Amino acid sequence: MWFNSLRTQLLLWLLVPLVLFVGFNAWVTYNNAIEMATVVHDRMLLGSARIIAEQIRYEDETLQATIPPAALELFQSDSHDLIYYRVVTAHGALLAGQPDLPAPPKASRNEEAVYFNATFRDEPVRIVAFFQQVVGNPERAPVIIEVAQTQHSYKALSDRMWEHTVQEQLVILLLVGLLLLLGLRHGLAPMMRLRDRVQRRKPGALEELDTAPVPSELVPLVHAINDYVQRLDEHMSAQGRFLANASHQLRTPLTVLNTQVDYGLRSSDSASKDAALRAINKGIQHGIRLVNQLLTLSNAETGTGHPLRQSDVNLIEVVQRVIEELATLAQSKSIDLGFEFRDNPVMVRATPSMLEELVANLLDNALRYTPVGGIVTIAVDDSEHGTLLRVEDNGPGIPEAERERVFERFYRLQEDRSDGSGLGLAIVREIAAASKAEVALSTPSCGDGLMVTISFPPLASPTPAAAGGSQTTQ
Repeated sequence: MWFNSLRTQLLLWLLVPLVLFVGFNAWVTYNNAIEMATVVHDRMLLGSARIIAEQIRYEDETLQATIPPAALELFQSDSHDLIYYRVVTAHGALLAGQPDLPAPPKASRNEEAVYFNATFRDEPVRIVAFFQQVVGNPERAPVIIEVAQTQHSYKALSDRMWEHTVQEQLVILLLVGLLLLLGLRHGLAPMMRLRDRVQRRKPGALEELDTAPVPSELVPLVHAINDYVQRLDEHMSAQGRFLANASHQLRTPLTVLNTQVDYGLRSSDSASKDAALRAINKGIQHGIRLVNQLLTLSNAETGTGHPLRQSDVNLIEVVQRVIEELATLAQSKSIDLGFEFRDNPVMVRATPSMLEELVANLLDNALRYTPVGGIVTIAVDDSEHGTLLRVEDNGPGIPEAERERVFERFYRLQEDRSDGSGLGLAIVREIAAASKAEVALSTPSCGDGLMVTISFPPLASPTPAAAGGSQTTQ
C-alpha cells in the first residue's frame, strides 16, 4: 500500500505538522485581521465624532449642533456603507441626527468614548458614543455625540487582510512541499542504490556488502545484512556438510545390504542364508535408527529457529518412560541402571516429544559405550536456580580435547568401534537449545567415564523442591 512507503511516511510526518501550523496561523491571522479592522474602524468613527463635537456651540442660551461635511467624508469607500449620527444632551434632548439611534450601554466621563455593536434598521452597525462638555454651557453634564456605520467596509477590510495572508501561507506551503519531495528523493537515493545493489546480486552470492558508498545512517543496516549473510553462509555450509555426510552414511549401509542380499541369493545352504538374513536385519535396524535420528535432528533444528509448541513437562515421568524402553538393552549388558530423583514432580519448559528424544539419546549413548557389567546413573535435581539432568557412566569417556567436537554431526572418536552414527550428542544439543538449556560434558568424581549435564532454566513459577528420598531402578 502507498502508506507503507517510507517516502510517503516521511512526507506526512513533515507536512502534517506544517499544515496544522498553517491552519493555526490562519486562525490567528483571522483574529488579528478582525482586531486590526476594528481598530481602524473605531478610529474613523472617533475622528468623525470629534469633528462634530468641535462644531457644537452654546449660543443664545441654547446648544446648537452643526454637522460639517468633513465628518461624513471620512467614511467614503466602495462598500457604500450607511452613516448615522445623533447629538443629544445629557437629559436626552435631541440636537441633531436620528432620534432612534441606540444609546450607549453606559455613561462615561468628559473626552472619553464608548464603542459598541448594535442593530439599527435591520442592519448591524458599529457605534461610537463620544462625551464632550460644551464651553459656556451652564450644565456640567457633557453632550453625547454618536456616530454609527454599517459594517460592509469593516468586513471587507478584515477579509482582505486575512485572505492576503492566507494566500501567502498557502504558496509557502506549496513551495515547502515541493522542496520536501525533492529533498526526500535526493535523501533516499542512497537507499535506492543499496536496494539496486542487492537486487543485482546473483542467486547464491553471499559476499558482504561494502559500507563505503552508503550514508552513516544506513551503515547499521548494511552491517545487519552482512551479519545475516555470514550466518546464512555458515548455515548453508553446515547443511551442505550435513547432506554430504547423511548421503554417505545412508549409502554405506545400503551398499552393505545389497552385498548381503546378493550373498544370500548366491548361497545354497540354509546356514549361509540365515547368516545373511541376520546381517541384513542388523543393517536394516541400523538404517532405521539412522533415519530416525536424522528426522529427530531436523525437527530439533526447526525447534531452535522456530520453537515448537512447548509446555510444562514432568521430567521425572519422561525419564521413567525412557528407562522402561531401554531396560532390555541395559539387562542384555548386565548394566546397573539407576535413577536418582526426589519424590515431587520436576517441571521443565519443553516440547514433550523432543524432551523424550533428548533423554533417550543420552541414555542410549551411555548404555552403548558402557562395558558389560558397568554402571549408568540418571539423576534429576531441582532448585530455585533451575533443573539439572545428569547422565553418568563408567565407560571409556571422552578426552577433554574432543568434548566440543563430539557435538558435530557424524563426528566419531577414532577409537570408537560401536555401530553409532555420531548424531546422538548433536541431537541433544539442538533439543536443549530449543528449550534454552545448556549441555556440559565432564568427568565423574570417580575419575572414569563421562557425565553429561543438562541445565534447564527455572520456570516463571518454579515448583518448590520438597525433601525426599532417592529411588533406584535396575
